[in-house]
Amino acid sequence: MARTRRGSAMLEASPVRAFSDNYLWLIRAPLEPKAAVVVDPGDARPVETALHDEGLELRAILVTHHHADHVGGVAALAERHGAAVFGPARERMPCPARLLDDGDTVSLADLGLEFHVMAVPGHTLGHIAYHGHGALFCGDTLFSAGCGRLFEGTAAQMHESLQRIAALPDETRIFCAHEYTLSNLRFAAAVEPGNADVLETLESVRVLRGRNAITLPSTLGRERRFNPFLRCEVPAVRAAAEARAGSTLHGPADVFAVLRAWKDGFR
Repeated sequence: MARTRRGSAMLEASPVRAFSDNYLWLIRAPLEPKAAVVVDPGDARPVETALHDEGLELRAILVTHHHADHVGGVAALAERHGAAVFGPARERMPCPARLLDDGDTVSLADLGLEFHVMAVPGHTLGHIAYHGHGALFCGDTLFSAGCGRLFEGTAAQMHESLQRIAALPDETRIFCAHEYTLSNLRFAAAVEPGNADVLETLESVRVLRGRNAITLPSTLGRERRFNPFLRCEVPAVRAAAEARAGSTLHGPADVFAVLRAWKDGFR
């Protein structure tokens, strides 16, 4: 179980595994230990099992974007538990919800929880993230050692979204929605074969995944050391992108675009 602190409130977030590689994050309320909030419940069944096993009452649901593996269980959970639903204002929601946009706040004062909403388009056009208590629930925008595919947005939008995330404190804990860390690190090693942080982390993650252990959450400070999509200004990363493109690139956003296209076809 991961813990983060904001003031005197301790945040505890546990992964609920779903599908082949999704993590649905179950947050315990600091002021009500038996109350919980779930992030991106694409499947209601594992959430129901976790609530039952841990003796928790679901009070709220946070959604980052509209893809089925993030919203598939929202309506059933909201109906069964009477949980409040929060989601992106610029995307389709499967049931009535409080719609959120950049700069909004989710205040669950009775639970001791408050999250600030960040617009992070790229993976989808209306994608949002929730930042609070030293944690970032970022859906499919930032992954450990990687970032989301561009299904709706542009490379420029995603690069800007990642720059917004990169402005958060190094100790920010990154709760992303998929277990992609091993494959992402293999790509990072192709981009920066001389980066010792990449190679050391790759070996440790291989051990974890060999035990089917979770590699998350990460921290933003760690990601800065080995995530190529947060390192587009680093000379070695730029050189790798220019070699891939076969041309001179004019800035970090162009480097990002080459890296993202490269990763799409990487095996």
